Amino acid sequence: MNLFKSHFKYNKYQRNGIFVLVVIIISLQLIFHFINFSSNKITSNLSDAEIKSFSKEMDSLQKVKLQRNSKKIYPFNPNYISDFKGYQLGLSVKEIDKLFAFRNQGKFVNSAKEFQNVTGVSDSLLKAISPYFKFPKWVLNKKRVKKETKNSKNIKVKDINLATVTDFKTVYGIGEKLAERIVKYRNKLQGFSFNSQLYEVWYLDKEVADRALIKFKVKKTPNISKIDINNATVSELVKNVYVNYDLAKKIITYRNEVAEIQSIDELKKIDGFPLDKFNLIALYLKAN
Repeated sequence: MNLFKSHFKYNKYQRNGIFVLVVIIISLQLIFHFINFSSNKITSNLSDAEIKSFSKEMDSLQKVKLQRNSKKIYPFNPNYISDFKGYQLGLSVKEIDKLFAFRNQGKFVNSAKEFQNVTGVSDSLLKAISPYFKFPKWVLNKKRVKKETKNSKNIKVKDINLATVTDFKTVYGIGEKLAERIVKYRNKLQGFSFNSQLYEVWYLDKEVADRALIKFKVKKTPNISKIDINNATVSELVKNVYVNYDLAKKIITYRNEVAEIQSIDELKKIDGFPLDKFNLIALYLKAN
């Protein structure tokens, strides 16, 4: 009997649970049937400013998504693009073939404009991809040199012996340290007597020196303090930039043999004397 009552009580609770569940389902159906959940109904309670702000935020998120999905372009030399790379950049098969034909001739494109002339790409595509073009430094330097050379006729040439560190820095390729080195070497020489002496500056490339000599030249030869070769010591002779210790000893030896050097030209008789530097060495010597 107790077992029957317990079973009946359990069935009663079960029926009540089912009844409650049915009521909930019917209530939800009525809510969805009679209440309009459309976006217009919901957003009608939002202000225009809030809607605008929300739209702006959505646009920003969309841009971020597009940027993440888009393939990043790294700087590249347009002379060496492959078929696949050209396709990625938006070039047509015909445009890529034109570039390949040009390169097969052993030629190179050295500017964005030249790339367009060879391939025939549109202005809009060139504008989109040319910021990523990366040409060798020598190409860029060559363009600058060509420009400087072209404008050299309009440049007022300054005396190289009066030029300052700031003046030398106006030359492309000459920075602070190199400009100071030029001035220091000039002081050691007591001034440049020949334009060619600029090429002797340590770590100054010939191309850079060429550009410097467009703006600066020897206009007035310096007054050099000369050493009397008949009284000079070895240590005094080696102060001459063009005389090393061995050459200084040879000069002293020769002087002792002849008793006195009558003319600087006699130095040419010394065995092993660097004849190609005679004019430079003679700048700093005299024979009284």
